[in-house]
Order: sequence, then C-alpha cells, then structure tokens
Amino acid sequence: MKGGLGIDAYLVLGILVFFALMEIIIGHLKNSKRTFSDWIQEAGGFFVLSLIIKPFIVIATIGVGHNIFPQAQNAFANVSLWIVFPLYILVDDLMQYWYHRSGHEYEFLWKLHRSHHQAEEMGFFISYRNAALYYLLMPNIWYLALITFLGGGYAVAIGLVAKQLIIIGSHSTIKWDEPLYKNKFTSHLMKVVERIIIAPAFHHGHHGRSRLDGISDPNGNFGNMFSLWDQAFGSAVFSRQYPSEYGLLTDHKENWQSSYLYPLIKSKDENSLLSKGYKKIDTSSLEPAIIELEKNKSYLWCQCGKSKNQPFCDGSHHGSKIKPLLFKAMRDGKTRLCNCKQSKTRPFCDNTHLELIQNIESD
Repeated sequence: MKGGLGIDAYLVLGILVFFALMEIIIGHLKNSKRTFSDWIQEAGGFFVLSLIIKPFIVIATIGVGHNIFPQAQNAFANVSLWIVFPLYILVDDLMQYWYHRSGHEYEFLWKLHRSHHQAEEMGFFISYRNAALYYLLMPNIWYLALITFLGGGYAVAIGLVAKQLIIIGSHSTIKWDEPLYKNKFTSHLMKVVERIIIAPAFHHGHHGRSRLDGISDPNGNFGNMFSLWDQAFGSAVFSRQYPSEYGLLTDHKENWQSSYLYPLIKSKDENSLLSKGYKKIDTSSLEPAIIELEKNKSYLWCQCGKSKNQPFCDGSHHGSKIKPLLFKAMRDGKTRLCNCKQSKTRPFCDNTHLELIQNIESD
C-alpha cells in the first residue's frame, strides 16, 4: 500500500487520549452518568470500526481493484499532495454530510444512526456510537479505501488525523470555543473559523434534545469537518450556545446489542423503533386540538402526524424529511391548533378539516 496508513492510527488514538485526559482533569468523566451499555457502544464501536470495519473495507477495495483495475493502482502516487489532499478531504466530507443527513431523513438509516443521539451527555467517544452497519454502508470510508488504492495514502492519513481532531473535539465536553465568543476580537475571528470548520457549539446544537431551547436543531448542523455544506444546503444554525439537555424527546432504552447490531438483533420492546414489525401510526385527526397556551412560551407542533403527544412533537418525525414547527404563543388562553396537518395557517386551525370531513362523507 504505497503511502500507506500507519502513524495516523496512533495519532487518532493520541487525540482520543488527549480529550479523555482533559475530560478527566476537568472532572467531566467523574460526573458522567454513562451506563455500561453506553460504554460498550462508544468504546466498543471505536475499536470495532478501527480494527475490523475500516481495515476490511480498505483490504477488500484494494483486493478487488488490484484484480479488476490493476493499471489504476497507485495512479496518484506521483501526483502532488497539494492536489490529492484537497480532492480527498473535500469529497470525503461532502459524502459524509449527505450520508449523515440521510441518516436523519430516511427511516432505515435513522435506525442505524439513532443510538448516536440516544446519548444524554457528550464526550470524546460519542462520535463512534452508531450501529455497525451504519459504518459498513458509509460511502466516505469506501472512498477512503479507493484513494488509498490509487496511491493517495499520505493524503488519507493526513486527512484522517485532521478530521478526527475536529470531530472528536466537537463531540467532547471540552468547550474550547466558548470563551472565544466572549472576547470582541476572538469573537470576530470565530465568525470566520466557525463558517469553515465545525466548532463544538455548532455540533452540540445538533445533539440537543429539541428546538424548544432556542439553541438546538437535531435536524440541522449535519457537518462533520466543515460547516460549509450546512451553509450551502440550508441546514446551518449558528447559536454559539450549548444545549442544557441532550438525547431524544422519546427514548426507549434498548440494550447495546440491538442498538449496535440492528437489524441482526432487534429490540424486545415492542414499542421500540428497533423492534420487529414496528410501524409508526398516523395519530392525526379531523378535529382541531383546543390547547391552553401561555404567552411568550415556545411550542413544537407536530407536522408529521405520527406523534403520540398530538398536537405537539415527540420526535416521531426522525427518519423522515418532515420537521416539527416551532412557534411562540402571542397571548394567553385557549387556541385551536390544527390536528389534520392540512391547515394553511399552521399550526393554527383554519377549518380545512371541515372540507376533509365533507369529502369523506361525500365518498
């Protein structure tokens, strides 16, 4: 493997050890509420990905390439690193952006990615918390193997270290960007930095429980190394603040086996998304919900029609492209909120449900 991988693995491990030591020194690990199942998914996920999945993909790609396209092997060997590295890192990160976003917008991929968002606290190992199949299907790992086959091993090694430094840093409890937002000079500097690479506050917002805190957006901030893609595709939220709560609005605490090995092992909880035959039920209705609202209080209205907490969101939209609607009550008192999900003045009822009822009766 010309320009092969090797030292990068030690550097990535070194990055993990650095952030682990920092979290220990600050006292974050001491105060952690992680369970044994959490550690298995996070630490176990890291070692399986590093020692089994990535080597398998690289070896398989090189083997297939050597036998089918031998003339292409090491084609990049004499190409400048200044060309190969940007080609590798930009395409890699763009692929991962769309794959990560798809993990939130398509139900099967969400089942593989869901455990990543079950974590109720952040930490240096969180980035490795996904189902094994999620990594096996990850296109940028196969792309990594392809560039390596083509002789771009040095570019891949440098890219892996740089990317893991940013990714592990953005998942860690070490909020290195927070003090920089408070100083006038560094705050202006961070406007440039955070619009290029992923700062911790940007990614922590992606892990926040819901948009109700005015900081989080679990259906935004999908970037891994660069925030450029979120800005280009309309999913960026720069709050510069940290959520007070992490995790999912509704969370069935599956064991690590079903979380990590789905679909080979499914949850025994029939109410879990990871259980056999589980289907989301349409909970919308043709009658509006009459709700007592509080002035200036924010609410998250369900738009997917699957919430078990109608008319409000319970996170059932995850695994689809539908997002809940955040709104603030303008006055105290009872208000009719749309429950048919067809109102043109959503979240408020505009009597569209009466037309739907008439159509049903006429049929």
